[in-house]
Amino acid sequence: MDPREAYASAADLEHALGRTGYLSSPELSTVTWLSLRLARPLLMEGEPGTGKTALAEALAQALDLPLVRLQCYEGIDATQALYDWDFPRQILHLRAVEASAGGDRGADLAQVEGELFDERFLLSRPILKALREAPVVLLIDEIDRADDEFEAFLLEVLSTWQVTIPELGTVSAATPPVVVLTSNRTRELHDALKRRCLYHWLEHPGLQRELEIVASRAPEVPAALAEQVVRATHAIRADDSLLKPPGIAETLDWARALTELGTRELDVETAAATLGVAVKYREDAERVRLALDRILSR
Repeated sequence: MDPREAYASAADLEHALGRTGYLSSPELSTVTWLSLRLARPLLMEGEPGTGKTALAEALAQALDLPLVRLQCYEGIDATQALYDWDFPRQILHLRAVEASAGGDRGADLAQVEGELFDERFLLSRPILKALREAPVVLLIDEIDRADDEFEAFLLEVLSTWQVTIPELGTVSAATPPVVVLTSNRTRELHDALKRRCLYHWLEHPGLQRELEIVASRAPEVPAALAEQVVRATHAIRADDSLLKPPGIAETLDWARALTELGTRELDVETAAATLGVAVKYREDAERVRLALDRILSR
């Protein structure tokens, strides 16, 4: 099925995402639905841990499509995103040709060279894989960690939905992949890329919405304990001096960890002992540990 026709309305898409366990908002569901209908990439920015990557995973599940993920990092280039050649297998092929030729130097070198760059030796990286196997959901995660050159390359691919492999020719997507880009906004992305995409800024959820997320994703957690954990997480996030405030994933992990320990009520001693589940920097942990009395009394 064409992803553009999968859901008749944004409300239908929101319900489908909810069935996967992802609780969307009307605003997020609307911009995601529009990105499907218009076949435009969706660029999501926000603090780490707000559910940007999880949306792409839920969208793939709701659309019943494979998820292809490209994790960006400093220094990534087009080759690492597109394709590579299987060098060890090419060497083995050359040796097999030499052995079968029995030392005959009259072998057709052009034919051998052509065989070396046959499709069987091609290693598809995420973008090429997404173009060849579309329809798929292509997640381009943490695009802000890549450099300007890679961003320009990506813009070209998102504009044409095709790439050229010199040895094989041009590969085009019969159906454009569903593209979700995420950014933690460690740097500003160029306007050209933003103009190509639909945009949504994703905040940490409010208290009630995060309680609903815990109930949906971790139903084994007692309601009273879930509320204590969510309230504590919100109080921790309120400290603007933290290097890395806990995200939704940390809330879920903390609630599940406490449930595994048989905890029925979150007290200072238990919170201090399990703080490493929610807070991942030593400086943050020390600051939060000193404030646990105040945090848990809220």
